[in-house]
Amino acid sequence: MATPPSSARVVIIGGGVIGCSVAYHLAKLGWTDVMLLERKQLTSGTTWHAAGLIAQLRATANMTKLAKYSQELYGNLEAETGVATGFKRCGSITVALTDERKEEIYRQAAMARAFGVDVEEISPAEVKERYEHLNIDGVTAGVYLPLDGQGDPANIALALAKGARQNGAKVIERTLVTGVRREGRQITGVDWAQGDETGHVACDMVVNCGGMWGHQVGRMLGVNVPLHACEHFYIVTEAIAGLTQMPVLRVPDECAYYKEDAGKMLLGAFEPNAKPWAMDGIPADFEFDQLPEDFDHFEPILEAAVERMPMLADAGIHTFFNGPESFTPDDAYHLGLAPEMDNVWVAAGFNSIGIQSAGGAGMALSQWMDSGEKPFDLGDVDIARMQPFQGNKTYLFERSKETLGLLYADHFPFRQKATARGIRRTPFHQHLLDRGAVMGELAGWERANWFAREAQEAKYEYSWSRQNFFDNVREEHMAVRQNVGMYDMSSFGKIRVEGRDATAFMNHIGGGQYDVPVGKIVYTQFLNNRAGIEADVTATRIEEDCYLVVTPAATRLADQTWMRRNKGDFNVVITDVTAGEGVLAIMGPRSRELLQAVSPNDFSNDVNPFGTAQEIEIGMALARVHRVTYVGELGWEVYIPSDMCGHVFETLATARFDFGMRLCGMHMMDTCRMEKGFRHFGHDITSEDHVLEAGLGFAVKTDKPDFIGRDAVLRKREEGLARRLVQFKLTDPEPLLYHNEPILRDGEFVGYLSSGGYGHHLGAAVGMGYVPCAQPGEKPEEMLASTYEIDVMGTRVRAEAQLMPFYDPAGERAKA
Repeated sequence: MATPPSSARVVIIGGGVIGCSVAYHLAKLGWTDVMLLERKQLTSGTTWHAAGLIAQLRATANMTKLAKYSQELYGNLEAETGVATGFKRCGSITVALTDERKEEIYRQAAMARAFGVDVEEISPAEVKERYEHLNIDGVTAGVYLPLDGQGDPANIALALAKGARQNGAKVIERTLVTGVRREGRQITGVDWAQGDETGHVACDMVVNCGGMWGHQVGRMLGVNVPLHACEHFYIVTEAIAGLTQMPVLRVPDECAYYKEDAGKMLLGAFEPNAKPWAMDGIPADFEFDQLPEDFDHFEPILEAAVERMPMLADAGIHTFFNGPESFTPDDAYHLGLAPEMDNVWVAAGFNSIGIQSAGGAGMALSQWMDSGEKPFDLGDVDIARMQPFQGNKTYLFERSKETLGLLYADHFPFRQKATARGIRRTPFHQHLLDRGAVMGELAGWERANWFAREAQEAKYEYSWSRQNFFDNVREEHMAVRQNVGMYDMSSFGKIRVEGRDATAFMNHIGGGQYDVPVGKIVYTQFLNNRAGIEADVTATRIEEDCYLVVTPAATRLADQTWMRRNKGDFNVVITDVTAGEGVLAIMGPRSRELLQAVSPNDFSNDVNPFGTAQEIEIGMALARVHRVTYVGELGWEVYIPSDMCGHVFETLATARFDFGMRLCGMHMMDTCRMEKGFRHFGHDITSEDHVLEAGLGFAVKTDKPDFIGRDAVLRKREEGLARRLVQFKLTDPEPLLYHNEPILRDGEFVGYLSSGGYGHHLGAAVGMGYVPCAQPGEKPEEMLASTYEIDVMGTRVRAEAQLMPFYDPAGERAKA
């Protein structure tokens, strides 16, 4: 047990597999002053009892890239460090027991090909050929990934730790971090204890790799790390005669996974109703511990497994294991620079996939720390996506009951979380429920996604085909296209930027021109130094020295954090005012008539042209209207002080009967924006998508100096685009698109859809995705001269391709 030195460039707290990976990768990058402090012994938290399944395919291209990196890294670690990792590329099989699950895994297989992962769809008979012990009664299909594998979790972590040491890092065990010293938004050092001996390490950065202690460590560091430990069960049989290496097997419809392990069989479960653990805190002496057995809880999984794997009936149970694993509110891990501090990084909350994720996550985080910029889009796992309230322990306790089981649940499109709901409500929440709203949840906000008819049950019935709300959304969609609709946008973030340098600051951080008259609305992006898109917003100059920046609900905190971190010496105040106003969007050809019926103000083009805001009276209240649209129609967003929202809603709800106005939801907004080709941040545009290749060059004003990303925009204009964001419309009206479906150009896979939906006005599914240029600067007409197909569950469907929107390409309807 070494004594920690008095200083380090970075202190990593936690010696599980992810802490060891971060130390390894930082040392590999040449950081010579890396220190990892582990409270007990390396791997003694959750790493030592992990199942060690190593899969490549994840839900997005970049998460798959990180998972593939992990298995490639583990395959080489033993040769590098001399520590046996037990890594084997034994392959994996996932089987479906229903037609719905078959569609899910076949769609995943198509996605895998788009992401460059070897995959094969196999029949029940072919499943039996590859896994002879399996009872295939009820099996509808399978998917085989030959390069998936398994490994020894503890030895993988120990190999990473040895590799870190070989490159100069210090890995010190039996050293508890007891506190920190802080100056403003910086941690200047950490206090430690080794029994009765104590000390302090001054440092430039801290990384929270605390695993299931990550929430507690986060509180000590002054940052929010929402995660909660749950009990995770598996059994290991006695040795089974003749059992040899088999692929990892997953039977998600029975919540089970199987792994051959030294002639024994391991059976694990992700049951739908999990058991949260340690609500009152993890015991201080926890080390290589396991939790009490609960056979009654595991028995239904075991009964189904004995039917599915008959040899288990004759195999004795060698080990019944119950150990804790940490889970996050959305089943995605936490990575990145914590929003609350400027030198505290997080890598925690791996939702029982820590072994397969740790290699790639450690690589990505270390590169981010080294350069100060994300190496590629990490929005799926960026800790800045978490809302402050999600650190609430009661919320985490309730949500974690569900998130463990969601790993193996059917991943239907539009599936909503069922637990820990109703926390963030807009001022119109009850009004909408009373009128048939079916709520979804995003960033904790309850949002009306669609409206049930009078005799229809107001709930989701999930499917991969047309779901029970398909026609409801079509009717809402057509109401906005042909008449008028109203929907609640209150959850969208509202950030007020004010001060004497407000205009100069906005012109520095954003690509648009903000030196505009009061009342003007600027659609714009915040760019990074590579001209990737960090935020997609509108900014309204509401006073000479004040702007209102409107952001997507899910990215409000991340966008505000980006603004604050780039504030520099500008004299501005940046404030979240989201809860201060409710917002109702009134959209459609008759929206002007409706507003004129409830307000004495003038909504004509002369007074209120597209892209401007004005203060109005509405009913007996005051409001502000912004003439913008995300659905491609004439319309206004009505911003109402929260205390007047009820009155304004009732005024509009009464007037709607004279105009046939329909209440609409977020699903309608998404299908309309897809027809219009409007980008969705996080899908179509991210931090690694160049603003010009995203087709948003019109929003970038390079005639102004010194904004972030300007040089990268000019370079790209000179060298030519490497790819373009293209809109597609299927020629067959039946198939549905969601996102990640592969794109084929002239018969060759070239990419995948970044988003997809059904174009109810166009009469077919539409999507968007990036298509590489055949050569740099390829002309649009050359790209569009090709033949395009979209792979839908293994079937290639012809698609029309355009760079302009399929719906109203000139944008005339919004400006009428």
